[in-house]
Amino acid sequence: MPISVPGSNAKPESPRREGGFTLIELMVVITVIGLASAAAVLMMPDTRGRLMDEAARFAVRTRAAHDAAIVEARPVSLWVTPGGYGFDQWRGGAWTPMDGALGVERWKPGTAAAGPARDRLTFDTTGLADRAMTVTLTREGMRTDVTIEADGTVRVAG
Repeated sequence: MPISVPGSNAKPESPRREGGFTLIELMVVITVIGLASAAAVLMMPDTRGRLMDEAARFAVRTRAAHDAAIVEARPVSLWVTPGGYGFDQWRGGAWTPMDGALGVERWKPGTAAAGPARDRLTFDTTGLADRAMTVTLTREGMRTDVTIEADGTVRVAG
């Protein structure tokens, strides 16, 4: 039985409803958190980098080797294997590996160059290549071609 104080107009206390969230409210919050998490994961860059970025880096380094052959007036060769690539310069009657930015580079994990075990292209002192060459990079079902023309032009096509 409710208690009332004489002389007051207070109503008797009714049973209180427990505080908390309904099942629907909890499901909505969990759905929003799940969507936000999925969006964050999808926006994170691939730690291995995109295949197109790797192809572009290879193309820029190849163009730099082309330019080095002209500037230094020495033939420069590009060699490509399924695991990586590098540049050599003709010095003292032999091919010598280049240093610095044109040193040996391995493909990022999961990337491979299709083709022979080792392929070589040479730029002469005028920048012309001894032949045209296409390097096909693959990773997880994706494919990108880097084409080096006989005139020294380098293009990336995906």
